[in-house]
Amino acid sequence: MAKEFNVPPVVFPSGGNPGSVLQQRRLPTAPFQPPRPANPNLPFLSFDMGSAAASTSFSAPVFGGNGVGIGVGFEDELPLLEELGINTRQIWKKTASILNPFRINGNLHEDADLSGPFLFLMAFGLFQLLAGKLHFGIILGWVTVSALFLYVVFNMLAGRNGNLDLYRCLSLLGYSMLPIVILSAVSLFVPQGGVVIFSMAAVFVLWSTRVCTRLLVELASCGDEHRGLIAYACFLIYVLFSLLVIF
Repeated sequence: MAKEFNVPPVVFPSGGNPGSVLQQRRLPTAPFQPPRPANPNLPFLSFDMGSAAASTSFSAPVFGGNGVGIGVGFEDELPLLEELGINTRQIWKKTASILNPFRINGNLHEDADLSGPFLFLMAFGLFQLLAGKLHFGIILGWVTVSALFLYVVFNMLAGRNGNLDLYRCLSLLGYSMLPIVILSAVSLFVPQGGVVIFSMAAVFVLWSTRVCTRLLVELASCGDEHRGLIAYACFLIYVLFSLLVIF
């Protein structure tokens, strides 16, 4: 049985027709415009797109009290190596000063670093690897023990007035390894076990000994009084590394 629905009659206003009502309903309304801010100096708080073109351009926001903004270029930033504490110019100057054993500038080595010594030790191990000798672990271990040995010997000789720390001792010892690194590179083209390699090793060991001794004496106090003993300790250290090249 079908249900019956009662439809209410449609009543139109007097004096009109249905079309007029529909037209009144379809009239477009004005777009929503939020109220303008009370302060006219802040145009960016207004959503009126028509007046946005007439407003002045905004500068980049500035943070901090030193006047440095977000728009600062990358030209003023330090290179990545210098941010990591690796100064390539300083390493090159120190290396160039060691190449001349008779004119060593000790002032360049006042700021100790381990970047240059690490590069020299890696180069030494690489040249040994090209010679068929895997000595990376031995080199790093011997450098650590040698730095501790030289640190203890120097401070025992200097007594309470000794100001040589282990970090600077390791830095000076590593930079003075440059002649031994050169020896390991030259030994690739020299017959092993001959008189030539022994003579070259003696020259480069004396070179490293002189450089390391002079740097220790100039940069650490109370070193000039015990120059001979310090030179003997340095000589033993670099003879030990030269044996890796010879044998």
